[in-house]
Amino acid sequence: MDGILFPLILTVHILVGATVIGLVLLQHGKGADMGAAFGGGASGSLFGATGSANFLSRTTAVLATVFFMTSLALSYIATNRPQAPASVMEQVQTQPAAPVEQVPAQPTAGADSKAKEIPK
Repeated sequence: MDGILFPLILTVHILVGATVIGLVLLQHGKGADMGAAFGGGASGSLFGATGSANFLSRTTAVLATVFFMTSLALSYIATNRPQAPASVMEQVQTQPAAPVEQVPAQPTAGADSKAKEIPK
């Protein structure tokens, strides 16, 4: 279930984010008519009552809430996912090494070696 849930929520998150961006760019800002106020044109006040919210602003608010919820869901899934080992060596069970037998040192010069003939 978790394998399907994460990509599904991620897809919804990306689509909702792109839609919110589009809706915000389509909306008419409060300060857009401020230039007309100085030019003598009749426009609404900048800080006055704007009336009831229209369809775009309500849709943006709902999608922003969905975006927030999917963000929380993605962060919850990502932090509660079982951690995979960082390397293959972490999967290997370590066992104590067997004691190594000490071998007496052998002389480096063999019977038919000419190392004895080298002057020191």
